[in-house]
Amino acid sequence: MTFSLGIVGAGQFAGSFSKLFQLHPDVGDIHVTDLRPERARALVDAQGLAGTFPDVERMLDSPLDAVAVFTQRWTHGPLVAAALDAGKHVYSAVPMAITVEEVAAIVDRVRRTGLTYVMGETSHYNPAVVYVRQRLAELGQVFYAEGDYVHDMDLGFYDAYRFSGGEGWKSTASYPPMLYPTHAVGGVLGALPTHATSVSCIGTPDRRGDGVFDREVSRFDNDVSNATALFELAGGGSMRTNEFRRVGYPSHLKESRFRFFGTEASFEQTVSQSVWMDKQGFTDVTDLLEARPSLAEDDPSLAGVSPALRAAFVSGTAPVHDRSRLPDSFTGAPNGHEGAHHFLVDDFVRAVTTRTPAPVDAWTAARYTLPGIVAHESMRRGGERLPIPDHGDGPA
Repeated sequence: MTFSLGIVGAGQFAGSFSKLFQLHPDVGDIHVTDLRPERARALVDAQGLAGTFPDVERMLDSPLDAVAVFTQRWTHGPLVAAALDAGKHVYSAVPMAITVEEVAAIVDRVRRTGLTYVMGETSHYNPAVVYVRQRLAELGQVFYAEGDYVHDMDLGFYDAYRFSGGEGWKSTASYPPMLYPTHAVGGVLGALPTHATSVSCIGTPDRRGDGVFDREVSRFDNDVSNATALFELAGGGSMRTNEFRRVGYPSHLKESRFRFFGTEASFEQTVSQSVWMDKQGFTDVTDLLEARPSLAEDDPSLAGVSPALRAAFVSGTAPVHDRSRLPDSFTGAPNGHEGAHHFLVDDFVRAVTTRTPAPVDAWTAARYTLPGIVAHESMRRGGERLPIPDHGDGPA
């Protein structure tokens, strides 16, 4: 039995996922809506989808079974809550939401309704995270871990914000780094069975002077482009994450990277190398974690994507990934974010059709998202250490 799906938002990111939903044997008709109707129609025409809706309200009033939200990051919380209220299963791009209250509202609705919610956190399937998850017991007691999301504004983000924001794009390009925390936090917590309980965060005010990260312009009252947070973890240990938007670093080659230190072994990653270590020596595991290309960067389907961002849409799976669970129709299909797209789409479809929780369900998504929300508040208070709320493990 298949289910019908609505795509909310037809921007640069949506087309990669709508294609995979279309290829999945358990997904039926797919419709699209966007604030710019011509973008919705263009996506439908390009991929031969079922049709469009003039707005999200009429999509939510329709008989569609589920929606996938690919709108701008600060809109996810209210849209997801409205979709759950309308009885729809929800797949959402990251982040889950941008306030503690919005996160709680989503968790509460999923708990009450029993509907499926999945957040598409790509780091959960980052090859490094998959590898550490597989060898976790060998690390011993993990007492410290790091997750970085290092993506310079010059490498594609200016183009992306112009595409989404129109004439007022600078007001939203100032989006606070720690309110986009899940690529870093999710990579660490995607490997470790724990959650963050408190945080202290320090931010660096931006000095570019181009009207981005300018409090006079920013709708978020934000002038910080780089931020670092230190988290206490439940059960002992700590986690450090970096969210950098002004940095001399080739983020088009590797935007997320991780380190794990245990009492018996450790794992460390740079932009070009991944190494497993113990007390006797080290093993270079870079080849095992290298995601092979799934699409050429000059593919016509990427014509609307900034060249600096295309690497995130063309990477395939790595040898460490187990593709045996994926549908045959995904073989050779476009992928992205070091192989994550195929697994995230399949997670959502399986959760809807089997009515079982996905790996990144509402409770896990809250644990990936809330640390950054609270870290942002800590930063605004000069690094004050603040507690992080927790909604628990969720249903088994």
